[in-house]
Amino acid sequence: MGKHYLLNLYGCTYAHLNDVHFLVDLLENAAIISGATVCQTIFKQFDPQGVTILCLLSESHISIHTWPERGDAAVDIFTCGDCNPKIGCDVIVEQLNPERYKLEFVKR
Repeated sequence: MGKHYLLNLYGCTYAHLNDVHFLVDLLENAAIISGATVCQTIFKQFDPQGVTILCLLSESHISIHTWPERGDAAVDIFTCGDCNPKIGCDVIVEQLNPERYKLEFVKR
């Protein structure tokens, strides 16, 4: 069916994890660089902090949920077809620059 990456990031900066516009740009760019087509992006900014973003892709989806107060984020990238979601994971790790991260792959 496709490739599914689960990316947990720890020790990211509060400012990045609470900046909805930065994160929307990051997810959309990660999707495009992976070879996916972004159809629509929706987000929810939480009070006092935190963001959830979902990019609907022609090939499936990419999402992030953040806990800025802890410096943590959970990313989910699932694509079918010829996309390479691992490249998108690499872009996200590079831009969020976590102290550490865990990447899991599931072939579905």
